[in-house]
Amino acid sequence: MSISRLYTGDDGQSHLEELDLASHPELTTLHTATGVSFRETPAGTFSDWHNGPRRQYVITLSGEVEIGLGDGSVHRFGPGHVNLVEDLTGQGHTTRSVGSAPRLSVTIPLGD
Repeated sequence: MSISRLYTGDDGQSHLEELDLASHPELTTLHTATGVSFRETPAGTFSDWHNGPRRQYVITLSGEVEIGLGDGSVHRFGPGHVNLVEDLTGQGHTTRSVGSAPRLSVTIPLGD
């Protein structure tokens, strides 16, 4: 399983870091969630610079997504990828559904 954390650094830019369960045992404990929503995004859909609306997990179930950061890097993720979204301030990030199939994702807002 792949887990990435999207967060705002001291420079006001969004950054990504890979998290593994061995180094982050807090990820294996029960989290409080406020709901679950599913979303299908057509291939080619682009969302310009935005922040996460709240702390949340976004899990790609099918399809692929590219996340763009202010440093010009683009990170591509596919089915099974878990993103912990915590970049609630700063410039934010971009997202693009890539490939030929729509992206199906589930969003789990965190209540903690």
